[in-house]
Amino acid sequence: MFALIGKRGPAAGSRPTHAAMGSDERMVLPRPMRRVVRFCVSLATGRIHVPAHAGTVSVFAMFGIVGLYGMSLGGHAKDVAQATTSAAGFAIEKVMVSGNAQTSEIDILQLLGLDGTTSLVSMDVEAARLKLSDLPWVESAEVRKLYPRTIEVTLKEREAFGIWQHGSELSLIEKDGSVIAPLRDNKFASLPLFVGRDAETAAAVFDKEMEKWPDIRHRVRAYVRVAGRRWDLHLDNGIVINLPEEKVDEALGLLSRFEAQEGVLERDIAGIDLRLADRTTVRLTAGAAERRGEALAARAKALKKAGGQT
Repeated sequence: MFALIGKRGPAAGSRPTHAAMGSDERMVLPRPMRRVVRFCVSLATGRIHVPAHAGTVSVFAMFGIVGLYGMSLGGHAKDVAQATTSAAGFAIEKVMVSGNAQTSEIDILQLLGLDGTTSLVSMDVEAARLKLSDLPWVESAEVRKLYPRTIEVTLKEREAFGIWQHGSELSLIEKDGSVIAPLRDNKFASLPLFVGRDAETAAAVFDKEMEKWPDIRHRVRAYVRVAGRRWDLHLDNGIVINLPEEKVDEALGLLSRFEAQEGVLERDIAGIDLRLADRTTVRLTAGAAERRGEALAARAKALKKAGGQT
């Protein structure tokens, strides 16, 4: 058997009194609001102790919160943070750079935008790293904060393999043919010169092949790519060697034997054509051709004269 317990209401047919209606219809506050009301009552009656100057501190705190919120909406929070931390002793005073053989430290400082008041705390090292990676010679960069006033910059630079001439422009290239930067001075004059379309991408493979023939390689002033298919060698004395599209190794071997046996590269010639496997063509210089013509004419005259006397 269950017992039902409840409030006893007025007797049937009787009229409820005013007191009973007020007791049943009064409003009950939600639980969180009750705590707020109790706190306010306790504060008003003096049961809660309020520290001295709490009101002043609260006003300044409110002004500070409102100010920070306004700066955030206006986009000035970063500037204020930088100025505050810089004044507190975190202004960047020293930059340590390593790994920069070709990249100027002045370029690094200008790119980072350091002006003596930049805060170490507010500096974005990832953004600085990306900026440095965009410099022509930089392959990768690392930026670290060393508190309280120092940043450390470590660079890994690209390595110049050769000089590529395309049209009238000269550019430094890597081994894979990637362009590093325009050639501005004679610092890299000892690097091999590759000329022509597609020469930059085929340079490393051909240079590796030329290593087998050091006696010829050290005399080459420029490697000229012809029609994207084959190479011409321009030597230091002006002689041009026309190499074939295929079997380059055999052609260079033949040229090396000619040089060893006949000293052909020391002769008064303009070029040697090795493009045909069954013949080698030697082109004379204008002066040599003229002298050869004169010699042939003199020989023919001498033979004619000798024939007339017989």
